[in-house]
Amino acid sequence: MESSLLFTILYILMSLCFVYPPNEFVSAGFTVQCILSTWLGSENECFIQYHIRRIVATLLCHSLLPLGYLMGLYFLSNSSSQTMFWQGSAVWQLSVFAAVMVPLAAMYLVWGWWRNQWKSHPVAKTLACFCNPNAEWVSVASDINIEFRRIDKICIETNSIMKVIATDNWIIKVAPYWLDIAHQSDAALILSSSDTHQVAPSSPGGAQYLNIEVKSVRQGVKPFHIRLNAFDFRDLQDKVSRPITVLQNVTFHRTLVDRFLDAFREQVAENPFYETSQDLELCIGCMQTPSNVKLQKMCGDVTVQGDSCTTCYCRPMWCLECMGKWFASRQDQNHPETWMGSKCTCPLCRSCFCMLDVCQVHSR
Repeated sequence: MESSLLFTILYILMSLCFVYPPNEFVSAGFTVQCILSTWLGSENECFIQYHIRRIVATLLCHSLLPLGYLMGLYFLSNSSSQTMFWQGSAVWQLSVFAAVMVPLAAMYLVWGWWRNQWKSHPVAKTLACFCNPNAEWVSVASDINIEFRRIDKICIETNSIMKVIATDNWIIKVAPYWLDIAHQSDAALILSSSDTHQVAPSSPGGAQYLNIEVKSVRQGVKPFHIRLNAFDFRDLQDKVSRPITVLQNVTFHRTLVDRFLDAFREQVAENPFYETSQDLELCIGCMQTPSNVKLQKMCGDVTVQGDSCTTCYCRPMWCLECMGKWFASRQDQNHPETWMGSKCTCPLCRSCFCMLDVCQVHSR
């Protein structure tokens, strides 16, 4: 009983990692694409045909997981095959029947796709919507294959099982069991929402994700959604020929510095104000905004180390945004999660300061 329970837990964990592989499984090659790479061929040479085979292989491999679990229990038990499969309880017999029928149903579905040279495959049906009169889906597939071979395409991996590809004329979303395809000439891209996460596996400092809806006016082409990191938005925007419509209620950070500046403003707003009667000149950084921040030691750093915060005697000469950009530029770009607690030096006198020492200026 204990061995069966342990096997069940391990098998469930392994199955989840096989269906939705983490980075460790991808690096180890424990994915459908790596295991069956010889049969699948090269994605770069025949992109559409490769993914048709990949979808088939993924469907068949995943359909075998329930049967593999029952076979594992059979080898762990001391019962004969007849007792195991035919003289068990009704629930067990039903489980065996379902585990056998799932891969059989998957093979029947694949056989239906395979007839007439994959003409009935969902990907082929989608491509057929883009065909000219008296043309076959393979002609559209050939055009996509040619564009995918070009080096100027962009490939954005949104997670371990999905990615977004933009070529000169096509937008493609690659998923385990399907391909979403839209031609840029008849597609509308709408940035509908965004969500921020303080903890993200790909970014220790958190991440912001954008949800973009791709709508095609071509008949038979279903709309689909793209979810990508906000830092990848500019790459997609530069590649597609159609403008991406951003709804009025959606705000997002296009770069890492933008995201830091928001946090920088929030922290400075909580710091004490600096009262002055001096006439404030324009910021010497941008020459557009009046100087509105002053560096003065307000934190409790009393260490005698070389990087301890010190008093700055410079008059207000910088605006909040330029000071924030200067602070960000002096930090370790590979570890943005440390920026908020790091220190910087005054652009003029090189006095060391932290974010608690940046004060907004109030004129008397």
